[in-house]
Amino acid sequence: MRSTSLPRPSNAFGKPLATDTVDVTALAQRLFSALEPRCGTVAVAESCTGGMLGAALTELAGSSAYFLGGVIAYSNAVKQDLLGVARATIDGVGAVSEQCVLEMAASVRQRFGADFGIAVSGIAGPGGGSDAKPVGTVWVAVATNDRSAADHRVHPGGRSEVRVRAVVQALTLALEHASG
Repeated sequence: MRSTSLPRPSNAFGKPLATDTVDVTALAQRLFSALEPRCGTVAVAESCTGGMLGAALTELAGSSAYFLGGVIAYSNAVKQDLLGVARATIDGVGAVSEQCVLEMAASVRQRFGADFGIAVSGIAGPGGGSDAKPVGTVWVAVATNDRSAADHRVHPGGRSEVRVRAVVQALTLALEHASG
């Protein structure tokens, strides 16, 4: 994935990011720089982004020192079978939910032996939305051995824009988690 500029999003705490546009590759570099002192590693579990998060992380030379791999878990069956998301989670709150991404992040971290697990699930559109979960709804989560965090957004724009914004959302949460 090449560097992508987007209108100014906010971080996981609702504060505007420092720049008018977001360079995805620069954000990935900042994450790896935060992980470097502790030799931290990352694994990803992606749904609506379909590999875009992994692509952003591997765009960087030397990324193999930090990035272990990922799972594109587009279907609910893959979320359950490969990532161990509970059927009760899928049936109860759905794949696009805080509980689902927390389970995805914890599982991908554990399965790959990574220090950080990052997960993304959402509704990129143009179809699939509902009143409760409109198109643009994205949940991301980060899990480490001792803590986890999740972030929910409803992103504007078409399918491609929602997916790129979801990558920015995931990288931003991971960077805040790694830095904090």
